[in-house]
Amino acid sequence: MAEDEDLLERIHKLVDEEHHLHLAHQGRGLTDEEAERLQEVEVGLDQCWDLMRQRRALRHAGQDPDHAHVRPAGTVEGYQQ
Repeated sequence: MAEDEDLLERIHKLVDEEHHLHLAHQGRGLTDEEAERLQEVEVGLDQCWDLMRQRRALRHAGQDPDHAHVRPAGTVEGYQQ
């Protein structure tokens, strides 16, 4: 369970950073560097949530959640909501 807790902590940190980037720049656009960082944060969040879902599915199936792995950005970004 410690890995799930670490993953959730990472998700919370990324969400905080994402909110900070959005709130700190209301009324004006992001710099190129900030926009790039926001994209990185959003991809990181998608990868973390995907990993958490994999871990939960493996656990639910009676398998080892440590067999879950981070999928490439192109994979997680292509998922339909």
